Amino acid sequence: MLKPQDIVILLKILSRSLSKDSQGEIWPQNKIALHLCMSVSEVHAGLKRLNLSGLLGPKAGVDPNKVRFLPITAACEECLISGVKYYFPIESGAYTRGIATSYAAPIFAKHISIGNDPIPVWPYAEGDQRGLALEPLYRSVPQSITQYPDPLFYELLVLVDALRSGRARERNIAAKLLKDRINYE
Repeated sequence: MLKPQDIVILLKILSRSLSKDSQGEIWPQNKIALHLCMSVSEVHAGLKRLNLSGLLGPKAGVDPNKVRFLPITAACEECLISGVKYYFPIESGAYTRGIATSYAAPIFAKHISIGNDPIPVWPYAEGDQRGLALEPLYRSVPQSITQYPDPLFYELLVLVDALRSGRARERNIAAKLLKDRINYE
């Protein structure tokens, strides 16, 4: 059974595999752990669960003793768009300082006009926005985003949050944008 941090790991691997800057480089588990502000054991266990669930597939590297995992994009798309909102529902909180997420993130600026209602934010003391707390999939997400900026990873996270928390229109926009990101080649 997948855990919320597994989806965060999957999104980081997706962002690395889709990034033009990565040049096909597959990160070792310790580097993924560092950039996600998680322990190596959490990443290792998450990769095993993602592999068992069919979201990641093994890819042999230069060293035959080392197996790397790559995302199976069709399975990832189906899981993220159809399943995440049911398995990892949102938990809203009080008014707080944090990082904009869901429909309040910059990726939605062309699609959704934000009114005067409080926006959803990941609680984070050093955040630059104020709004209603929306708990991230994993507690280290805000720290990871600020310490190791990765725009595509941030976009994938907020799209998943919009799928988890948004109304029908927001979910439809998020699903389209997520498909565009995942299937970009």
